[in-house]
Amino acid sequence: MPPHHSLRSGPLVPQLEDLLTEWISAGKWPLGTRIPSEAELAAELGVGRSSVREAVRLLARDGLLDVRHGVGTFVARPPTAGAGLEQLLRRARLLEVYEVRRALEIEAARLAAERARPEDLRRLRAMLAARHYSTEEATAVFVAADLDFHATVVNIAGNSILSALFESVRPELVEALAELVDHEPARPDTGCAHDDLLRALEAGDVEAAVAATAANLDPVMMLLRKGEAQ
Repeated sequence: MPPHHSLRSGPLVPQLEDLLTEWISAGKWPLGTRIPSEAELAAELGVGRSSVREAVRLLARDGLLDVRHGVGTFVARPPTAGAGLEQLLRRARLLEVYEVRRALEIEAARLAAERARPEDLRRLRAMLAARHYSTEEATAVFVAADLDFHATVVNIAGNSILSALFESVRPELVEALAELVDHEPARPDTGCAHDDLLRALEAGDVEAAVAATAANLDPVMMLLRKGEAQ
């Protein structure tokens, strides 16, 4: 089994999901085989049981594993060539969501830099702190905190139609960001771009606010476009 250091820094669950998929694909666990328990895998890989449990849940959702409570977890089927196509389709859909998100948030950042009031900025600082604290929490917690921060920026822009548009696409954004966190180990860390955006709004710097928003979204879009081209 690969040593612990084969796992990189960053979100563990998608790395574990990829690693277990590799082992199944390579025949380490043939079809119908009972795989090691969560505790055994966690000890072998040097990770928490909760991370292993979530990776197993995702593989079971995709049909690769069959979790039989009280009995064990078994290989249900090996990965197929279609899995690559599914990933390409998923990335194409995520890219579409991010293209819409970019259009909305760039304009919101521009307006927010011009219109932010001191009380708006105090609220945004608190939202940013919550967002940073959530990076080590469950995916749903992080996604909610991240999008709460961006929704606050949109609301500071002071355009009711822009805010309504953002809220109308928020369910798609929640799903897209959760998929990125859970399935894209190479997802860039854009925490600094969020800090830059807050500083730009505090300074009333329109150009810097737009640049910070682009710095948050463009690396993710580049990752998704690269996946499409492969």
